[in-house]
Amino acid sequence: MDKLITILGPTASGKTQLAATLARRIGGEIISADSRQVYRRMDIGTGKDLADYGGVPYHLIDICEPGTKYNLFQYEQDFHRAYQDICRRGRRPVLCGGTGLYIEAVLKGYGLSPVPQNPQLRQELEGKSLEELTAILRELKARNGSVMHNTTDVDTARRAIRAIEIETAALAETAEKPRQEPLDAVIIGVNIDRELRRERISQRLRDRLEGGMADEVRALLAEGIAAEDLIYYGLEYKYVTEYVTGRLNYDEMFRQLEIAIHQFAKRQMTWFRGMERRGFTIHWIDVTLPLEAKVDAILQLTDYGQ
Repeated sequence: MDKLITILGPTASGKTQLAATLARRIGGEIISADSRQVYRRMDIGTGKDLADYGGVPYHLIDICEPGTKYNLFQYEQDFHRAYQDICRRGRRPVLCGGTGLYIEAVLKGYGLSPVPQNPQLRQELEGKSLEELTAILRELKARNGSVMHNTTDVDTARRAIRAIEIETAALAETAEKPRQEPLDAVIIGVNIDRELRRERISQRLRDRLEGGMADEVRALLAEGIAAEDLIYYGLEYKYVTEYVTGRLNYDEMFRQLEIAIHQFAKRQMTWFRGMERRGFTIHWIDVTLPLEAKVDAILQLTDYGQ
């Protein structure tokens, strides 16, 4: 079987357009590795940019309802179904996204099992500050020897409590089942200079706000989705919801969200560099190369370029 081409990079690096152009050249279909694009009607804030696919089939986008809590276990199951389906039809899967946790899990074959809610633990954690919860989570991860630290775990108290729940289950040796087989992959990283990345992020944020991101959040709230459920998703949905509900004014929202996205992109790059330390080979391609040159460079790294 051909190696799975995987395209990763920080937000605003042009991954999707690159993956779609590549997939069109090789008869491929894209499997998304984005933890928020799974939600329907959360389009602008998650940057789905569906027009970038240009008719290329994609998977694991718009597969669940806003307000639900999609997780890594579900992603692994959905990924393998999509991957096997694409291969069975003689097409070529291309994994693309910025959620390093999801990418690393499916490539290494972690094989996590679902962790149910722990009402007693939740009761014990109720009322603790985010700082206290973060300290508890850090200690649990150290005891577990956990290297897959999802930095968005501590965006909110609810996320931190869920992460503590998962780590507690792992400590009790209930969180793992027999591993999936690791996947043979060629990993392509889109390398973007820090200043250019910051410039693109800021411009894209302005474009999204002008393009109706606040209205998108208002529509979700009007459906009956709780503000706290949207805040749970972090980044755009956290800060724009706080703006729409009157907790922040526009300038505060923009400033805080811009900083948060810059910090998120930095954490993404930290994760990808960590993947390299954990044994993955990532072939970095300069974002400023012309699109077709980037595709040609990828093809030269794979069997498709022979």
